[in-house]
Formats: sequence, structure tokens, C-alpha cells
Amino acid sequence: MFAPFIILICNHLDQRQFNRLRSKLIGLHAQTITDFCHIFSIDDTTRQHLIRMARYNGKRLGLLA
Repeated sequence: MFAPFIILICNHLDQRQFNRLRSKLIGLHAQTITDFCHIFSIDDTTRQHLIRMARYNGKRLGLLA
């Protein structure tokens, strides 16, 4: 679904820039999940599960192409 967009961005950036951008975005997403869990007092085990689920869904949807 998103793979063509990700590949297009990858083609315009060199591999090092792309990996840097990708890692920043993944980190921001994980921090957003952590902030959400702190706001709603969700335990760390569930937070880790949510982050793993986000990674799995990202692979499935083509976000980690």
C-alpha cells in the first residue's frame, strides 16, 4: 500500500539519509505510543506489545519496504 511511496523517497535520498529519516520516524512513533501509554496508565508489557504490533503492521502495510 505505502511501499511505492517509500521506494520513491528512498530513490531520492541516498541510503544513509533514508535510514536516518526512517529511524527518526520509527522513534517518533514509538515515543507517541509511549506517551499514550503514560497518559492512560497502561503498563510497560502492554506498551511493548503495542510497539511490536506497530512494527508488524508497518511491515504488512509496506511502510518498512
